[in-house]
Amino acid sequence: MVAHRNGSVQDGRTAGAPPGTPGSGGVRVGVVGVGYWGSKQLRVMSSTPGVSQAVAIDARLPLLSGMAHLLADGRGYTSLRAALPYVDAVVVATPPATHVEVALEAVRAGKHVLVEKPLATSPGGARQLIAAARDAGVTLMVGHTFEYNGAVVMLRELVQTQELGDLYYLDSARLNLGLYQSDVNVVSDLAPHDISIANYVLGTTPTSVRAWGSHHVDPVFEDVAHLELDYADAGVSAHIHVSWLDPRKVRQVTAVGSKKMAVYDDTNAAERIRVHDKAVLPNTDRRSPSRFSYHHGAITSPVVPFEEPLAVQARHFVQCIASGASPRTDGANGLAVVEVIEAAQLSLAQERRVLLEEVAGPGSRAPALVPQPRPARAGVRD
Repeated sequence: MVAHRNGSVQDGRTAGAPPGTPGSGGVRVGVVGVGYWGSKQLRVMSSTPGVSQAVAIDARLPLLSGMAHLLADGRGYTSLRAALPYVDAVVVATPPATHVEVALEAVRAGKHVLVEKPLATSPGGARQLIAAARDAGVTLMVGHTFEYNGAVVMLRELVQTQELGDLYYLDSARLNLGLYQSDVNVVSDLAPHDISIANYVLGTTPTSVRAWGSHHVDPVFEDVAHLELDYADAGVSAHIHVSWLDPRKVRQVTAVGSKKMAVYDDTNAAERIRVHDKAVLPNTDRRSPSRFSYHHGAITSPVVPFEEPLAVQARHFVQCIASGASPRTDGANGLAVVEVIEAAQLSLAQERRVLLEEVAGPGSRAPALVPQPRPARAGVRD
């Protein structure tokens, strides 16, 4: 049994005991789509506190290696409709174009839903999901997994506490050789991660986006792209480079401030965060021919308590179901990222900077995502 936010009763049992508490039996979770990422969700959900059972839901289940036995064990279904009476919550890990359809079916059946990124392929679809979840009184969460990564949390703290000084800009790169997608370009495939990270670290959402990209191997979809996000509220910009056509695997975000600089490198398990005590300063020595002086200090790597972000995210999802609290990455969080992707695609098509208000619904401009963001620095354009 799962208690809905509107206090309704599900499965004929009262809403007195939230999932995960003694006597409630825990949450029964169905994972729709058990491919590469969905299989990870199934593994993590199976070991999440407060989850009594995690089942696989996939039409291909009888054909998937190592999965067919789940049907015989009662831990697998070939359709969401068949599984709905036996689950309290659903994780949607199907292709992005199906996210809204699958999630709406679950929401309308009164199930709590965690949707993998992106929440939807259009702002309209994301808004439809948000409204449906609100009307049904169920939890809607989006899988922006990096917001549950301890190193990203530390990077946000370095920025928000001004340990780096006034932030000048963020720069991120997400590069690899493939995997080419057959239905979306590299922006839709990879950029949601970095947009989510930038929004979270800065505590606000962009006001405009400029994007440019190239077709190299794929004649239809861009396989290399650059995005420039202008955060007028914070007085900074974020630059994002995504590529399916690079010899290296790069997962890196650099934050450059007036006092220090920090690099988050997700491929470096030993030192995911490195803080560089480096800066460029106006030269006050009138005898010097240079207008600037350069400060070079120590490079430190603070200890980042690490736990698998997917496990942290799963635990948060179950806790929000139990308490009725809004998830950290709720529907509005997901919509904010979808709107940036939509603006970036429009910018690619029309070769111009696109204001977020052009793709946002009336009054839907997202507020700051973190309380009390830093004010813009004087002299920075908006």
